[in-house]
Amino acid sequence: MPAATAPQVTDVSVTWRVDDPEGRLEAVRLWSDFDLGDTGFTRVAGGWELAVPRADLPPVDRLEYLIEETGDGHTVMRTDPANPLQVGGAFGDHSWVSLGYREPAWLRLQAEEGTRHDLAVETPVDLVHVQLWSPAGTDPDEPLPLLLSHDGPEMDHLGELTRFVGVMTALREVQGTGGLPPLRVGLLAPGPRDERYSANDAYAAALCENVVPALLAEAPTVGRPVLAGQSLGALAALHAEWRHPGTFGGLLLQSGSFFTPQLDGHESGHGSWDRITAFVDEVLDARRAPSGLPVRVVFGTAEENAANNRLVAAALRALGLDVGTGEVRDGHTWTCWRDLLDPYLPEVVHEALRQGEGTSATVTA
Repeated sequence: MPAATAPQVTDVSVTWRVDDPEGRLEAVRLWSDFDLGDTGFTRVAGGWELAVPRADLPPVDRLEYLIEETGDGHTVMRTDPANPLQVGGAFGDHSWVSLGYREPAWLRLQAEEGTRHDLAVETPVDLVHVQLWSPAGTDPDEPLPLLLSHDGPEMDHLGELTRFVGVMTALREVQGTGGLPPLRVGLLAPGPRDERYSANDAYAAALCENVVPALLAEAPTVGRPVLAGQSLGALAALHAEWRHPGTFGGLLLQSGSFFTPQLDGHESGHGSWDRITAFVDEVLDARRAPSGLPVRVVFGTAEENAANNRLVAAALRALGLDVGTGEVRDGHTWTCWRDLLDPYLPEVVHEALRQGEGTSATVTA
């Protein structure tokens, strides 16, 4: 396999090189989620090279990519072997290059440990699997706040959700304020994701009428659960509360797939396009919100969903909801969603608990 030279980043450009001293490759291309124009490498002495002006790059502080190589009649996509910066994703590992990126400070802090056990809840849409994370040393009968996450296993593995919760819990114990109180986290496995998370009334009913009561019976809970979701999972989170008002105490919506025909025609081939756009139109045309819970809408500066997220956030705010927004300089990635946990998840948890004081101290099934 040809070697590669780590990308060279300057104020003017980013240059990638793939060594090919024997001339075995026929073509080399840089793959990215972003449209960077022509990303074909040029053959140079001993290999291939591509220089992209910084002005042509999207407004991000980190760029994920793969190297596409064609040779011997085959085309393969691979990470950059000379670049130690790699990150996992739903479709495998990617290389990434820093364009001024700084990781969140909380990643350097010690996290509270936790314990886990698995649940399988029978619902009309088949089993819904949930892994319940609890802070180590807590009494199973002690009422605690509950956070639920769509795409939970992925958000935990790739977005470090329970690590974040553990860090914020430890931080609060040290400082006596801020951070997060001890809470449980329900990691909701998506199952048939595109079907369940696409504004599906049957899934919303199963989540709110079957899964949430099962979790509340398993784990005594303070207040109503907070629900988080990413991409289609964020759409499904808003849809579930919209259809079943009062089920949740707050929502963290990360890069929601709030498709509209005006902004997202490129997504019209999605199998649930009509159902998704009909629900988003319903939200945009609403005269009042079905419930008054706090919502945080957060996303990456350079992703395609940024415009529709801003639109939905403005619509929810116009309905009188407590809506906060946030952005980081990234795309539609798990790292983006990890980096958007702070401060927005603690904000919505604390506000949900504050609003629930005196009205729903302990919820049980």
